Amino acid sequence: MQRLKFFIPLLAFVALAGLLWRGLYLDPAELPSMLIDKPMPTFAMTTVEGETIDNDDLPDEMFLLNVWGSYCLPCLVEHPTFMRLSEEGEIPVVGVNYRDRKNLAQDWLLDNGDPFQFSILDESGRFGIDLGVYGAPETYLVDKDGVIRYRHVSVLDESVWQEEFLPAIEQLRAESN
Repeated sequence: MQRLKFFIPLLAFVALAGLLWRGLYLDPAELPSMLIDKPMPTFAMTTVEGETIDNDDLPDEMFLLNVWGSYCLPCLVEHPTFMRLSEEGEIPVVGVNYRDRKNLAQDWLLDNGDPFQFSILDESGRFGIDLGVYGAPETYLVDKDGVIRYRHVSVLDESVWQEEFLPAIEQLRAESN
């Protein structure tokens, strides 16, 4: 019994080393979402403009749901991509103004342009929690049935659009035919 207690620290060290070794092979950029292939959370909120909205107001076609904030510098980096998508009518974009103040969000959209069909005002962050948001920016691809099919954490610029979102959109279109 005395000898066994000398091996306990060694066994604990080996177990910890094994866990750390496994961690070396995990992708730190991958943030899993429990909502992939699940419906959008139910909501009844107001927009940045003050209109009352709920799930019935979401587009009846595939759309992007972009989590943004006036405080978010990366959101400013991705904003031209959303402006282009909106101007070209490529895909509807709905915003979620996450943990921000209404007047700051309105000013930000006025200064930078508004690519969103509407932007849900989530001052408390509760809707973001329901979505599983880690922080702004995040973008979700939602299919025509309101099911979240893809999630991207970080800036959605033109290269991410071309390399990740367009293939995902084409795959969804092929599945629905």
